[in-house]
Amino acid sequence: MTDAREVVPADDELRVLRLMAEGDTIDVVARKLEISERTVRRKARSACDTLGCETTIEAIVWAVRRGLV
Repeated sequence: MTDAREVVPADDELRVLRLMAEGDTIDVVARKLEISERTVRRKARSACDTLGCETTIEAIVWAVRRGLV
């Protein structure tokens, strides 16, 4: 994963990661944020791409360890 000083996911991506970290499924996250499920998936993928992670779980762990979610 990329060094935290270099990049941080956007606020909307962190919101998605936070809800997923709390155990919400993609459809629940979509309803809570009033966005489509496809947009939830895109934001999670974008966070992964930003961080150089392979999976959403890796991105969630990265954000939790840094106190961002």
